[in-house]
Amino acid sequence: MLNNAPGSKETMDVLSIIIVTYNAGATLQKCLYSIYVQTYPQIEIVIIDGASTDNTVQILQKNTRHIAYWKSEKDEGIYDAMNKALNHITGKWVYFLGADDELLPEFSAMAYELKNPNAIYYGNVIANGEKKLGELTTYQLAKVGIYHQAMIYPRHIFDSYNFDIKYKISADFAFNIRCYKNKTIQFIYKDRIIARFNHTGISGTQIDPVFEKDKSALIFENFGFKIWLRYIFRVLKAKIKGKKDHRI
Repeated sequence: MLNNAPGSKETMDVLSIIIVTYNAGATLQKCLYSIYVQTYPQIEIVIIDGASTDNTVQILQKNTRHIAYWKSEKDEGIYDAMNKALNHITGKWVYFLGADDELLPEFSAMAYELKNPNAIYYGNVIANGEKKLGELTTYQLAKVGIYHQAMIYPRHIFDSYNFDIKYKISADFAFNIRCYKNKTIQFIYKDRIIARFNHTGISGTQIDPVFEKDKSALIFENFGFKIWLRYIFRVLKAKIKGKKDHRI
């Protein structure tokens, strides 16, 4: 457990940071350092590695005293590893960080603001050198979704939902769409830039064909007819104009 701030940490909720890795030796240490310098006093780190063949495991061994739990074994992809990691956390709050991403100082400031146990909190990230994405409307939540590096979840949500591993790249987007339908869950925006997103990773360079096929039906089921109709109109308009933007 990291404790980098003065005062009584016993009054603070534990915030679990989950990192899933595979051959992340080039970036993992820098990612970990960005966590170590946070001032929020109750952070635990859980890492699930997919049997890396580079120096990732050596880095994990080197950092063992800072990591609450880690394991290296074969898995069925990013979201299978995330689901596994959830079995090993103790935090009231959960945050997922890419091994090639970095936390920024405002992450700790946002951590202190986590008050509503039935809310998914989200802020902003730096992506391609720009602040993304600000506070989203309901339609934007359905259309483009939220960067997962901008989101902090209450742990108990994962007692009812998990990541659908048939979506190899966008299971977090599908997860958030399902959460939106649950009216006991709120989405609360905080205008803080909490992470730097590396857009060269798989989620920044590839699309998820299975998710794209299901996206329209997911929006209809979880957001209703009006939002679905607006989305379909935009899809058709884009096709007519010959656009190929998978985040229509």
